[in-house]
Amino acid sequence: MADMASKSASASMFSVQLICRNCRDDIPHIIEDFSSGELVCGDCGLVLGDRIIDVRSEWRTFADSEGDDPSRVGSAGNPLLDGNQLDTVISRTGGSSELTKYLSRAQKKTSDEPAVQLEGFQTISNISSANDIAKSVENIAKQLYKKAIKEQLLRKRDHDAAIAVCMLYAFRIDGASRTFREICKMTRVKMQEMVRVHKLLRDKFSVDTTSTTSKDLIERLCSKLDLGNDVRKAADSLNATAMELPDISGKNPTTIASACIYMAAINAGCRKSTKDIAHVSGVAETTIRQTYKTLYAHIQQPQA
Repeated sequence: MADMASKSASASMFSVQLICRNCRDDIPHIIEDFSSGELVCGDCGLVLGDRIIDVRSEWRTFADSEGDDPSRVGSAGNPLLDGNQLDTVISRTGGSSELTKYLSRAQKKTSDEPAVQLEGFQTISNISSANDIAKSVENIAKQLYKKAIKEQLLRKRDHDAAIAVCMLYAFRIDGASRTFREICKMTRVKMQEMVRVHKLLRDKFSVDTTSTTSKDLIERLCSKLDLGNDVRKAADSLNATAMELPDISGKNPTTIASACIYMAAINAGCRKSTKDIAHVSGVAETTIRQTYKTLYAHIQQPQA
């Protein structure tokens, strides 16, 4: 009786109830046969409806593991790429025939996406992966590079340097500025070439190209050197003093930050040599020592 009551309750949930016109049972036994598209009475076999719509998932799975596999159309589309992104790429390997090479060249000429743009995206992804760069910075760099390609701002020999400049701009847009020297180290692009392309692109992109300050660098350099918060605060205080000195304020921000960190580390009793700081900051040891001596001489002077 309990089973009968539960079936009756579940049947009353629907506004329209389908029953077999032969059996006329209040609790019909209706079977949905999706293979034939029919509704069949399970008691007498009468076909009650045909061409029914299969509302189950439309994909098939061939996975080794059990359970449903909802991945049937690949990964999500890439907003950085145009087109339907389902093209087949004709490879040009060393053992390819002349026909394959010809087809590969023809495909690149007619492709919606310039091959150089795809190669640039891959290069940016590789640099980001190797240097643990945030995904937000990587995506911004790709957007900037795509704009440079679309607007034909680059010559053939400019692309490596353009990738470096786009990475520089992406860091600044994301609020995590990096110096030219740091970007050159990441991308292995010469400073002269990067500066030249920077001058070419800086007016085309609405990016704040203001130089990174020494205060911005102190926290990051202290983190790389495993220095504590006390040393960072002391270096910030020394930096404020250094920026008031005409002999120091005009120097490279990385040089000022390195000298302030060196002095703060000495005062805190931390064993960080100029060699350690130079390895992280990229500033020559002699330059750090000279700036440190200038700052030290000013601090030791009796204040009026």
